[in-house]
Amino acid sequence: MRVGGATGAGVRPAGRWAAASLAVVVASWVAVAPSPGEAGAAGVGTVGAHVPASAMTTHTGITSTTVTIANIATHLETLFTGASVGTEAYADYTNARGGVDGRRIVVTAQNTNYSGTTDAQLTTVDTTRDFALVGGFSVTSTLAGAVLAKHPGMPAVQMTLVPANNRLSNVVNPSPLGGGWEEGSLIYFAHQDPAGPKAAAALVADEPSAVAAWDGQEATMKHLGYTIAYENTFAISATYNTFVTDAIAMKNKGVKMVFIEQNPALYAAPLIRALNAQHYHPMVILGGSTYSDTLIATSGGAAAVDGMYLDQSYALYLGQDRKVIPAVTTFLHWVQVADPGWRPDLFTLYGWISTQLFVEGLERAGKDPSRGSLLKALGTITTFSGTHLETPVDPAAKTLSNCYLIGRIEHGQWVRQGDPPASGPTHGYRCTNRYYVPPGINY
Repeated sequence: MRVGGATGAGVRPAGRWAAASLAVVVASWVAVAPSPGEAGAAGVGTVGAHVPASAMTTHTGITSTTVTIANIATHLETLFTGASVGTEAYADYTNARGGVDGRRIVVTAQNTNYSGTTDAQLTTVDTTRDFALVGGFSVTSTLAGAVLAKHPGMPAVQMTLVPANNRLSNVVNPSPLGGGWEEGSLIYFAHQDPAGPKAAAALVADEPSAVAAWDGQEATMKHLGYTIAYENTFAISATYNTFVTDAIAMKNKGVKMVFIEQNPALYAAPLIRALNAQHYHPMVILGGSTYSDTLIATSGGAAAVDGMYLDQSYALYLGQDRKVIPAVTTFLHWVQVADPGWRPDLFTLYGWISTQLFVEGLERAGKDPSRGSLLKALGTITTFSGTHLETPVDPAAKTLSNCYLIGRIEHGQWVRQGDPPASGPTHGYRCTNRYYVPPGINY
């Protein structure tokens, strides 16, 4: 656990940008065209760049009527299980339209049981029987990544949280790791409360992917002149009492802006209850992991959360964007076909867009696709947005755009905050300033 004040243990000083850049933060609201390919190091692990010759003739897992894909996911009760549901949902949607060149997609779902060893074992087996890994989401995937590194002809179209895995040329991520953060959203929040950046805070679960995401966000905030007055990396066993301690400490330090994007409702809800119990109401910034249909109720209802902001790279896919982004309706319908009663979450979306990206690659791979031709085809997909369910990315070069969505909870409902119309050129996303990548980052 890292706890500290502006100069305490675990908190890096704001540096020379702090005084000069606050004025820039408030003033720099610059519109920029959406630009997939801005972030990251293009060419690092570029998809399709290093396909083994043997993969071009490998047809394991595919027949004239079926293509079998493996979905490996961590299931912690219901947390992360959505990756399997979303994958099956898009497969059902594709099969209902006749499959791909007459081939039905068959999904073999597997559970890592939160074990890196199991993840690696399942990956090894799947290289011998399935056409590709698709839609998986594992928080213990380092060992599995080592297996994929030894099998560069095995396509893996799925979310990864590990930078080393992201750099593999056979790993195709529908939301690549960028290592930084969008400047535009941080500048937007500074406009809402110019004093907030001078006393900001973050609480992050002690889980590698969440910590890595916060590192990129923190570096971007400091680049823009934010001062981190309080920071806590809390144990994944944290409870309400843990957050009471945080709430008291932040209140005493005069924190005005609290960022908790990396925390699912499991942690965000007790934190919000703790803030309210102390009659402490800083600006709270929620994120993609926090956006859920359970957060408002479990946090104490509308009065407990009204006014809190949302910063994410995805549409309001829980249903609020049905009227403006048709893909939301399609997503929600087929999730219920795959698993009636399932409550979609971020991981369900991950499975859906991963499978959509796989299908697009398979459609480009020819009438007699091999693993190698699939990887080559995926390497030609330089713009992808899941039919506008996410901001545009370049999955082939593994780079992100500068686009994002700003929402807010109003009267107990998730509502967009003056985002551009979905009928416009950015499809409802804000695309201002740039995606900032800290120096030395190589994702």
